[in-house]
Amino acid sequence: MTKTKTKMPKQKQKDTVHQPVLLSEVIDVLAPKPGESYLDLTGGYGGHGSAIFAHTKAEKGSVLVDRDEQAVEALRARFKDSGAQIVRGDFLNALKELSAEGRKFDLILADLGVSSPHLEDADRGFAFSLSGPLDMRMDRSQELRAYDLVNASSQEELKRILIDYGEEPQAGRIASAIVANRPIDNTKDLAAIIARTAGFRARHAKTHPATRSFQALRIAVNDELGQLEQALPLMSGLLAAGGRMAVISFHSLEDRIVKQFLADKAGNRYDSELELLTKRPITASRDELVSNPRARSAKLRAAAKIKTKKG
Repeated sequence: MTKTKTKMPKQKQKDTVHQPVLLSEVIDVLAPKPGESYLDLTGGYGGHGSAIFAHTKAEKGSVLVDRDEQAVEALRARFKDSGAQIVRGDFLNALKELSAEGRKFDLILADLGVSSPHLEDADRGFAFSLSGPLDMRMDRSQELRAYDLVNASSQEELKRILIDYGEEPQAGRIASAIVANRPIDNTKDLAAIIARTAGFRARHAKTHPATRSFQALRIAVNDELGQLEQALPLMSGLLAAGGRMAVISFHSLEDRIVKQFLADKAGNRYDSELELLTKRPITASRDELVSNPRARSAKLRAAAKIKTKKG
């Protein structure tokens, strides 16, 4: 695979702070051992990777992937001269390339969702609490933005996006309000439109009325669920015998896909490919929730590749 040559100003690397979720739980469930190879499909800023490498001492032969140029540059700086391969691209394409190359890994991790630096950078357009452009692209080299969906989609298409990807109970009213107020080019403007449209209960709920809609648009822009569904079989296929894979999800739609895939591939059957390492999803401890509120919705599921066929 081709290593990225993307560059980013050095101050961006210094200012970027991201606390990896469920770090100790990931280490416990993957149980990394010296010499084991590692594939991180959402390398981010290297928190999980650094902890894994502390156990394996096997950066060479390991691969860290991310489609965000800032994260990739941070990974390149953090693991400079380590021998780890840093790849810029979405994890689905990376999995396809690694599969074509016949690669195998002992450990595979995918930490789904949005990183803290994404949410804290108004220019990225992920946060409804900050004023910024309607962007939401994890890979800013792609053309499709949230702006395009908000301003060019039909009312029915917007309603479908809000239902399918946000499970928004007021999808119809919100879609109608968006169409009536177009063009919309700012995150806070969109959030305000949604808040005005929401009923009394939604406006006084613990979460902002725009939470589900922003999630839906982000998922649609980045094809998150479609990529995950295609990626899971490839992840399993890239596992070496006895290898372990783990996925951290942040909402019910992702977790449902991961849960169903693992259930289909594991179990007490002669043709099972995987053995479940987590009968129930692992969630964050109270201590982590205090220091890292982003972890409140995180769910970790894991499985191991069966070494020999049963029976």
